[in-house]
Amino acid sequence: MTKDWFLEDEDDIFVGSPKSKYFDIASQANEEIVQDEMDKLVEKLAVMEMMLSQDKDVDFDINNVVKQYVFENMDKVEEMKRGLYIELTGDIVCRLDS
Repeated sequence: MTKDWFLEDEDDIFVGSPKSKYFDIASQANEEIVQDEMDKLVEKLAVMEMMLSQDKDVDFDINNVVKQYVFENMDKVEEMKRGLYIELTGDIVCRLDS
């Protein structure tokens, strides 16, 4: 089943990529909520980097490891990014009502 692009509603919140929807909502949401959610994301990233770097020597370059993984797993990484954008958008939207 195909969807005709000309039948899409411009105001439909589901039109566009998860990334574009995140930025649409984040730019309109309360700045404090967006900053708090971004801080949670950075904290999660910090923990993941610490876990990945644990027991590695001082020459370990996490950025090269990440770049190599992206290169070898581009489709999986893009799929995960879409899911994370949806999760982040949902976290912001859920907090708007509280």
